[in-house]
Amino acid sequence: MIPNFYSLYSHEFVRIACCVPRTRVADAAYNLGQTLRLAAEGDKARTAIMVFPELGLSSYAIEDLLQQDALLDEVEESIARVVEASKTLFPVLVVGAPLRVTNRLYNTAVVIHRGRILGVVPKVFLPNYREFYEKRHFVSGAHTIANEVALAGQLVPFGADLLFRAQGSLGMTFHAEICEDIWVPVPPSTHAALAGAEVLLNLSASNITIGKAELRRLLCGSQSARCSAAYAYSASGPGESTTDLAWDGHAAVYECGDQLVESARFESDSTMVTADVDLGRIRQERLRNGGLAECAAREGDRVSRFRTVAFAFDAPAESVALERSVERFPYVPSDPAKLRDNCYEAYNIQVQGLAQRLMTSRTENAVIGVSGGLDSTHALIVTCRAMDQLGLPRANIKAFTLPGFGTSDKTYDNAWKLMRALGVTAGEIDIKPAARQMLADIGHPFAKGEKVYDVTFENVQAGLRTDYLFRLANQHRGLVVGTGDLSELGLGWCTYGVGDHMSHYNPNGSVSKTLIQHLIRFVAASGDVDSNTAAILHDILDTEISPELIPGDNGAVQATESFVGPYALQDFNLFYLTRLGYRPSKIAFLAWNAWHDEKKGAWPANVPAAGMRAYSMAEIHRWLELFLRRFFGNQFKRSALPNGPKISSGGSLSPRGDWRAPSDGSPDVWLAELKASVPTR
Repeated sequence: MIPNFYSLYSHEFVRIACCVPRTRVADAAYNLGQTLRLAAEGDKARTAIMVFPELGLSSYAIEDLLQQDALLDEVEESIARVVEASKTLFPVLVVGAPLRVTNRLYNTAVVIHRGRILGVVPKVFLPNYREFYEKRHFVSGAHTIANEVALAGQLVPFGADLLFRAQGSLGMTFHAEICEDIWVPVPPSTHAALAGAEVLLNLSASNITIGKAELRRLLCGSQSARCSAAYAYSASGPGESTTDLAWDGHAAVYECGDQLVESARFESDSTMVTADVDLGRIRQERLRNGGLAECAAREGDRVSRFRTVAFAFDAPAESVALERSVERFPYVPSDPAKLRDNCYEAYNIQVQGLAQRLMTSRTENAVIGVSGGLDSTHALIVTCRAMDQLGLPRANIKAFTLPGFGTSDKTYDNAWKLMRALGVTAGEIDIKPAARQMLADIGHPFAKGEKVYDVTFENVQAGLRTDYLFRLANQHRGLVVGTGDLSELGLGWCTYGVGDHMSHYNPNGSVSKTLIQHLIRFVAASGDVDSNTAAILHDILDTEISPELIPGDNGAVQATESFVGPYALQDFNLFYLTRLGYRPSKIAFLAWNAWHDEKKGAWPANVPAAGMRAYSMAEIHRWLELFLRRFFGNQFKRSALPNGPKISSGGSLSPRGDWRAPSDGSPDVWLAELKASVPTR
């Protein structure tokens, strides 16, 4: 098992803090005290990197006091004190200070770790407009004449071309830039990211005016997205001079475009926010994004100029719990507004895809099987809406319920209610006689009266249903609409070929089981259906997920999740394996953080009370192992999928799109990593 399995540092996470110390104007001793107080707090939290505001040791808005020797001497002494204190602290400290180098004054970021100044980075772009006149005091870091500077008794690297690379069990590469550097068309951090920096830091002053905070969010978030990086931003706050400006102490951390944390603004005392950044996600995104490598090659002259400062950095010996929020349902956000927007987009993508296929194939009729379960219900709704968009009557939808040996009264009744409510041409074909004939023809024991409900018994029914639908499509000059979803494809829970695996077009193919329930709720509340239809949809949502292929004994239902595992966990596993390429141990670690405590974290709207449950590590391990075996063992089904639109950034399993894999791949590497690295309880 991985040492400290439950520690974030064992799974390519790194804790970053953005600090906003309260300052006093030009009072370096006071500012030093506040900086060291926050540094001690970060050390207790086992934070890896702590970034402080621009010119935080001196104060920013002090104008010509910046060129006073007394203050500059005190700042250098403060840096020496930070260096001394850092000897017993875990974090890398990145503090802002004015520094004299070769008779020039620079606005700098000083990077300190374990008693060593790793390097000093000068600000490149100096604002000289409106309220800022930095060129009155500073020289741009683009015009340095020295590569080293003597500071706190050390000779240290100096320049805007520095990358800091941690070596050891806490490996990472980071870069620092200062305030205005992010406001220009090509920030220094862009080339730093192309040179390998995964974490980008910004020491900022940035006064506040109406609307400026939102612009900062846009800049930092977009830079983290474009660079596939983390971006940590910390700006001046309480105590800074308000002679002509005001300060809100804005701090935030972004990862690949997503905001992980943001400080409360306009606080009256020192504050600090932390975020656990997923370096593994950043690295996977960069592996997938060939554009970054191409851009680095095109910018080779600028990228190759960076100097790397290496330093030893090992993860703490103790286990550090992950504080990052992990969504239980990667395909279903817990934020109600985001979920509503996602459902709107997913539904309309499905409708547009099917409508386009009907139009381009010059097909005016659709054939669909309706079971009264979730998947066929939503596929039928999408088909109705597509017909509406094309100006075709819903009667052109030939919907059939095809009851078999395990069909329950509830699903049968709901199938008929739904077809009538939606105004489609409804029909019924009882497949039991044909199934009995086929079972007899192949000599199956069931034909002799034996209760043998094996895979052959099930697939005879599934295959007959699809066979009927394709022949009905021939008869009605129609297109067979598929109903199977992404989760079933991931688990291989479908009958290959002439079975629910196949259709002419499948609008559900990249919609997870956990999302499809919310799509049905979205449609029920959207106004696209009347109140009677909405009531039917809600009744279907309350139905146990089942293929209904085996006769129930004493009313027992063939529960799908008892065979393939809870869809909540299996959708989680599917997302992190296929979308992010994580190793099983990291998937299990994230699943445990998401699922081990039902009271921790937010749940998506309308999750039933019975679904708000926790899963133990033993359950997570068990179902992840089953997932890996089924996922690899059923790739041959995904290698021959019908067309269907990609729905979410979580991806699809289309062999022409997001997931291209050999049909005979072995799961052994993944199973071995799971067995060796993940606890079973």
